[in-house]
Amino acid sequence: MKINKERVKRDIENLSSFNSTPGKGVTRLAFSKEDSQARNYLKTQMKKAGLEIYEDGYGSLFGRLEGKNSDLPIVMIGSHYDTVVNGGPFDGVVGIVAGIEIVRVLQENNYKLNNSLEIAAFNDEEGVRFGKGISNSRAITGDIEEEELDKRVDNSGKSLRTAIIEYGIRPDLMAAKRKPGSIKSFLELHIEQGPILSNKKKQIGLVETIMGYNIIEIKFRGRAGHAGTTSMDIRNDALVVASRFILSVNDIVRGVGEGAVGTVGQMEIRPNASNVIPEYVKLILDLRANKQTTIMKINHLIEEELESIGNEKGIEVEMKRILSILPVDMSEDNLQILKQKTEEAGFEYEMMNSGAAHDSMVMSRIAPSSLVFVPSVNGLSHHPEEWTEYEDIVKGIELMLSATCEICK
Repeated sequence: MKINKERVKRDIENLSSFNSTPGKGVTRLAFSKEDSQARNYLKTQMKKAGLEIYEDGYGSLFGRLEGKNSDLPIVMIGSHYDTVVNGGPFDGVVGIVAGIEIVRVLQENNYKLNNSLEIAAFNDEEGVRFGKGISNSRAITGDIEEEELDKRVDNSGKSLRTAIIEYGIRPDLMAAKRKPGSIKSFLELHIEQGPILSNKKKQIGLVETIMGYNIIEIKFRGRAGHAGTTSMDIRNDALVVASRFILSVNDIVRGVGEGAVGTVGQMEIRPNASNVIPEYVKLILDLRANKQTTIMKINHLIEEELESIGNEKGIEVEMKRILSILPVDMSEDNLQILKQKTEEAGFEYEMMNSGAAHDSMVMSRIAPSSLVFVPSVNGLSHHPEEWTEYEDIVKGIELMLSATCEICK
């Protein structure tokens, strides 16, 4: 059974055209006009491939191919098609296009799986618009509460619930939830978004563990004052303390090591005027490691540092964990199948961990899950110049196809 590279290329290029920032990468946020356009394209391709289309109560799109025994648990292949702002054309999309192409090839070869196969297209994995990611898979596993639909708002003040309704979906979290055991396996093909495969010239990455992470919101409250008339020795500058904390995070995470990473990539400053001492700073800390004990160790050191620098400078400090996900091991049984099929195909591969979060880590709560990487050229992702060679994508799809057939035996 042969993958059609030109068909895969066409799908990825067409999806990249549904974009609010032409010429500046791909921007396709959840429940936006561009999201709807991409979704309609995916629906069309799914229908042409002979899939039965349906949507769940959060907005996830599914295409179902009936197997020989519809009573068996399904196998699901999927990923996301939303993007960051000014992102690239491959992130997430590769995994959905892979699923559709696998169905086409199965149909063309009159190959019927024992289990029914569902292709999943998620539209709110990045979490850019409403501030909390991997939401479609969290809805499937029952990890979203009703209040999140009302509390989460975008920059215009529109709630997540309102956006879903305007998108044409009736929010129904109970209907979106799947029962443990109803999915035999969840498989996700994704670009690596890092340099390991590219540097080592490997064609396939087989992920053993997805690193756990904490997203922490930290607020610093000081006192505003005139930048010209308030002497340095009496200032309560929230930004100075926040800056010291950011440097401390860098030192703490480096000191702990063990593969941990910590990033402050988002800040809000008030009043944000050049001639006023900042009285308020809010920052978001992204902390990741492949062991929960490492995350806990860093959290403890960070709390100690916040207490120390806040007391020293008379700054009120508030810390709130807004998302916490444990490190997740991928299915060992599926990993052995993937390894066998990779070796049979003669592909060069790397056993590795993922520092980025993916839907497969959440889906593992209710089903054996697997994550397969294909190389990102120069490790670049979340960037307009993100690129993965189509020959490498085809190899990834070939592996996913052979593994799916094996899992469905």
